[in-house]
Amino acid sequence: MRKILIIALTLLSLSMTAQNSSDHNFKVAKNLEIFNAAYKNLDLLYVDSIDADDVVGTAIRSMLHSLDPYTEYYPEDKAGEYKQMLTGKYAGIGAMISYSFTRKQVVINEPYQGMPAAKAGLRKGDIILSIDGESMEGKMTPYVSDHLRGDAGTTMVLKVLRPSTGKKMTLKIQREAIQLPYLPYYGVQKDGVGYINYNQFVEGSAKDVRRAVLDMKNNGMTSLVLDLRGNGGGSVSEAIQILNMFLPKGKHLLSMKGKVKNANSEYKTTAEPIDTVMPIVVLVNEGTASASEITSGALQDLDRAVVMGTRTYGKGLVQVPNVPLPYAGKLKLTTAKYYIPSGRCIQARKYKHTDNGYVAQEVADSLTHEFRTARGRIVRDGGGIKPDVEVKADSLPNIAYYLERADTTDVMLNYEIDYMASHPTVAKPADFEVSEADYEAFKQAVLKSGFTYDQISEKYLKDLEDLARFEGYYNDAKDEFEALKKKLKHNIEKDLDYAYNKKKLKEILAADIMAAYYFEGGMIENSLRYDNQYAEAVKLLTDKERYEKLLQPTPEEEKTAADSKKDSKKAADKKTTDKNKGKSKNKKK
Repeated sequence: MRKILIIALTLLSLSMTAQNSSDHNFKVAKNLEIFNAAYKNLDLLYVDSIDADDVVGTAIRSMLHSLDPYTEYYPEDKAGEYKQMLTGKYAGIGAMISYSFTRKQVVINEPYQGMPAAKAGLRKGDIILSIDGESMEGKMTPYVSDHLRGDAGTTMVLKVLRPSTGKKMTLKIQREAIQLPYLPYYGVQKDGVGYINYNQFVEGSAKDVRRAVLDMKNNGMTSLVLDLRGNGGGSVSEAIQILNMFLPKGKHLLSMKGKVKNANSEYKTTAEPIDTVMPIVVLVNEGTASASEITSGALQDLDRAVVMGTRTYGKGLVQVPNVPLPYAGKLKLTTAKYYIPSGRCIQARKYKHTDNGYVAQEVADSLTHEFRTARGRIVRDGGGIKPDVEVKADSLPNIAYYLERADTTDVMLNYEIDYMASHPTVAKPADFEVSEADYEAFKQAVLKSGFTYDQISEKYLKDLEDLARFEGYYNDAKDEFEALKKKLKHNIEKDLDYAYNKKKLKEILAADIMAAYYFEGGMIENSLRYDNQYAEAVKLLTDKERYEKLLQPTPEEEKTAADSKKDSKKAADKKTTDKNKGKSKNKKK
């Protein structure tokens, strides 16, 4: 009960400091008193005993869930999750694992370079038999993951089976603090184009990005592709440090504005940059969020880079990650909105508070406002960062989706395990591709495996047939429906031979094989061979005239800017005239 009272008094004190309304303060005090009394009666009278941590924790989480998806409560027993959220680190063996449907066991999917799993020689497909003597047979991925993790420095005995050889291995592995790869690959490509794949703004990561930029400049880089696709953000201070590398000292980068004064902040570049003129393309997509949007948005607003790809997620809310609570609890709390250099906030959703949790409402394009970049280009708020050049990623064929992510026959995994067993070495990532013979072997493996999947075209035809029956048109169009059914009949061999499906499946196989031999960095380097968005970025960077034109306002934008200045000047002149007239009247009086 003492814990509940401390939480209640803390929340009451914070609320009274933040808001001076006596009515508001009364409501807060009243409801906290009601909550306290309700719990007292539950604890005293409820038929079963109540776990205070569980019940009150649920109440706190439900309260936060009514606000937004980013405000979160971490009690003392969730300190590990809190630390991983803050730093991107956890203690374990450093490997991605997945469930094998045919084996009914968890297997190693991808060891991380330089981590204990890789050092111990674990490979893709190794079946986890036991951990510290406890059998993992039939256990699902979360259960196995929990047992692989632990305190850094502790050891475990891991027993695995390698399917390609049938050999069982017992390994003693020491857990380490695992940092998920945030800068898995960078390097100078053809035509002096530097490429950086940066996937998380974790503490200390900006210094490694800086090292990568300097390294590539020393190796002939003349332009840069900064890939922030799928980068969900992280530390704002890391984003500021990265912007410092490419913008002159003293440039305004970011404002944070909240309800209380100490939530407000201003950020400028404070260090001497590495390069302020080198052409830059920033790749973004719908998974680009938060600190990634600060980075790409600021470079766009200051006309320092061309943003390319698809519209970003649209997270313009700022969280304080370490609000302390009694008994070592922590609160990650939304305290402000951020505004990038043009003055716009790119938050794409409004969160309406309800009894059943928040409801996210998209900001309609018609309700967004117009802002200007440093050179006068028009940009808008309220919907993420809209790229200067829209380039959609290649779509994933339905058959490829099922084979890669939803296949219960494990045919792709089994093929890749067999491939590794018969290929001790493979070509370097920049040169590797799946040969026609290799693909034919994969195709035959799929056909023999009994793999099936749902064809979208058949589903839509069935829906259309049902609708035609309902509306009374089916009998007149029956022959056409039957003819279509025959043409759309499920034919996996034909689907595997279809040129586009084959192309994407070869790319997926190549990516998995490269990850097995050269880790994530090799996979990314190899994927650049097939990446249409990256190809468009390179094309733009090698066309200096087009690149510069994209960073200049169009004639229409210049005209509207000039008209706006004229209107502002007229309004200012009128205000001055009216003010002078008022002074003149006062003198006469």
